[in-house]
Amino acid sequence: MAPNRPPAGKPTFQRKLVKRPPSKGMAAKIAAKQAPIQHPEPTVNTDDDGDIGMNARIAAMSLIDAALTKRSGFDEAVTRAEFLSLSEGERAFARAMALLVLRRLGQLDHIIEKKTKKLPSAAVCDLLRVGLVQIGFMNVPDFAAVSTTVKLAERASNTRPFKGLINAILRGVIREGGLPPVIASRLAPDWLYARWKAAYGEDNANGIAYMLTEEPATDLSFKTSEDMTAHKDALEGTDLGGLTLRSALRGDVREWSGYDDGVWWVQDAAAVAAVNILGEIKGKTAIDLCAAPGGKTMQMLSRGASVVALDRSKNRLKRVEENLERTKLSAEIQMADAESFEDNRKFDIVLLDAPCSATGTLRRQPDVLWGTKPADIAKLADVQHRLLDSAAKRVKTGGDLVYCTCSLEREEGETQVLAFLRRNKDFVLNTVSPESAAELGIPADSVREEGWLRLLPHQRPGGQDGFFIARLSRQPGQ
Repeated sequence: MAPNRPPAGKPTFQRKLVKRPPSKGMAAKIAAKQAPIQHPEPTVNTDDDGDIGMNARIAAMSLIDAALTKRSGFDEAVTRAEFLSLSEGERAFARAMALLVLRRLGQLDHIIEKKTKKLPSAAVCDLLRVGLVQIGFMNVPDFAAVSTTVKLAERASNTRPFKGLINAILRGVIREGGLPPVIASRLAPDWLYARWKAAYGEDNANGIAYMLTEEPATDLSFKTSEDMTAHKDALEGTDLGGLTLRSALRGDVREWSGYDDGVWWVQDAAAVAAVNILGEIKGKTAIDLCAAPGGKTMQMLSRGASVVALDRSKNRLKRVEENLERTKLSAEIQMADAESFEDNRKFDIVLLDAPCSATGTLRRQPDVLWGTKPADIAKLADVQHRLLDSAAKRVKTGGDLVYCTCSLEREEGETQVLAFLRRNKDFVLNTVSPESAAELGIPADSVREEGWLRLLPHQRPGGQDGFFIARLSRQPGQ
């Protein structure tokens, strides 16, 4: 598939009206809004020196710094007291700006490198990044993008001497007509792009990289086809197959049609394939290792399996319990480490969505690309190796072990499965055919000739998470 090129121009960030009748206490809240949900305007009131939007921009820079400092830094930063103390509009603006910078980080840094003889300090680069992203991709007047960035530079002693440079670079970009066209190879970290090119070829590497520039839609998994049909129009949805609907709505999903009724849950279109490839599972027993937030558990339950949902994190298991309560589904909840869980039961289905580098989630979590280091992949591959061997012991004869990761790295996918099959002669790869892909909601390009799934982000119009999925069956009589 040819790589998707990013759209030109600044997005308007318009939020669409939620089309649903009010229910269960939501009527008053919806009536009070009287307007569509919108992306926050760039003019946000603050008490900071009388400047408009300064607090939001400062917060955005803090989020960017946290994301680039360590993995999961962005998610941690948005829970800090200082961020939560901002107004709702300021928080939304800061998040939008930070995520845009992280999506375009490679492109922005390439411009900075070309405009400077010597790369400035990290603090100055951060200022240039937020200035450039406003000029190129946000609904912010050019003069405001420049003036607020220069004012931010004036606030600190380590950036104040560079305010002239910052002003000159930003104004120069504006005079040149805006940001130059994006180069796919500069969107992602050099070492990751090189890996993708080596593994999948240049066209696919470019397609993956371009997906960074697109804001992802929200995919919903439904309990039944009847539920999906009933809510499709209100959700402005597109049927992706496999009981997955892609909604064109934006905003708070708790206000969407069917949420209160618990007939759907948020789950990326690629992730649902891990359960869909199992076929009919009614009456089967299953254990979902590393279950949180519970999408695959809910899939299996809604299709008639009895499920043990296991996770090592108390907080993550709480999310599973909340999702099960809303969807009126019931599973056995266990808090334990998947490798050392002391339980002698064997199951028809063992599903292992293993901890991984998560590079396939770049559309929703662009910070993952910049927080991941090459050494992380080797460390995580060792964890996956051990989890796979432990999971295999829980599979009944004739049962299935589904192994998946939301990683684009072969060491966390194809290499793991090939090594596992060499170690475990009683397992075979249960292949998926290209002919069955559409019915399962899987793009044909995502079915590999070996019979496993390698779902790349650009293989579906509008994108999907990157996933590797393999169904491994335990042979009878072994």
